[in-house]
Amino acid sequence: MPPTSEILTAERILEATEEVLRRHGPAKATVVDVARALGVSHGSVYRHFRTKAALREAVTKRWLDRTSQSLAGIAADSERDPASRLRDWLAALFEAKRRKAGDDPELFATYMVLIDENGEAVAEHITDLTAQLTRIVGAGVDAGTFAVADAATTARAVFQATGRFHDPYYHREWELPGVEGEFEAVVGLLLRGLAA
Repeated sequence: MPPTSEILTAERILEATEEVLRRHGPAKATVVDVARALGVSHGSVYRHFRTKAALREAVTKRWLDRTSQSLAGIAADSERDPASRLRDWLAALFEAKRRKAGDDPELFATYMVLIDENGEAVAEHITDLTAQLTRIVGAGVDAGTFAVADAATTARAVFQATGRFHDPYYHREWELPGVEGEFEAVVGLLLRGLAA
């Protein structure tokens, strides 16, 4: 067991929860397992997360936020051409999701279960991603690169149109031969449709 002299923080609990989920899976992982991994009582974990469901929601949100944060820099880069930013943002989203599915399949399978349990965290994630897209599309309208009436509506449409390349339910298709070419074709079509 790790030393208990370290201050117990929500972040430490979430890190331990991720490890416990990876080891035991979502059906068998318990708060007691998390507490044991941290060398504390389960009551100490409950002081930070009032229920097992709250802990699972927080670990799901943390996992989803990693993707959002990795894309935020692209969305905010006002020095770059909006069309290139849009292409790069969509490519980074696709790559981030592929990496999550391919690098740690056990944890990815666990998160697929947790995502089904935590609709609010997923809705917040999608709202954040479409807000980033809205910023890019809006910059394209302002620059005269994109000809659309409503940046937010267009951003949601772009997000939905590219769902096959970022919705985790399509993860089995992400490693199929030719998927990169299909991605490029869809992005190219979208950019031509948005062009002023």
